[in-house]
Amino acid sequence: MIGFFIALISGALMSIQGVFNTQVTKTSGIWVANAFVQLTALLVCLGAWLVTDRQSFGALLRVEPKYMLLGGVIGAFITYTVIKGMEMLGPAKAVMLIVIAQLIVAYVIELLGWFGVEKQSLEWRKVLGMLIAVAGVVIFKWK
Repeated sequence: MIGFFIALISGALMSIQGVFNTQVTKTSGIWVANAFVQLTALLVCLGAWLVTDRQSFGALLRVEPKYMLLGGVIGAFITYTVIKGMEMLGPAKAVMLIVIAQLIVAYVIELLGWFGVEKQSLEWRKVLGMLIAVAGVVIFKWK
């Protein structure tokens, strides 16, 4: 149950962050805003690391496969695309499309067992759920 609430908080924070970042971009430019977001995230993570477990950064050298270390690079492009999506579509439409894309890609990753995720079998109720979510986006955009 705690995981459910953490996921809800994550979604809410992502929406708020997207709006904040889009507003910052209006004054500073998208790559300056993106760099600021990543820098402040680094500072918060370092602060949290200092007051928690303080595991060695050397452990990162043992991560396999090495491409798993590209999360930060992907994060920079996530920030960019969220800002542009919200700027062009508005927060609600952008977030709906972002969530649908996350859902579909996450399910494909599970189905195919990519990136070390345990492979799952196709469940039609999950496919139906995604189709209902896509229909919700269509209804939301309907004028």
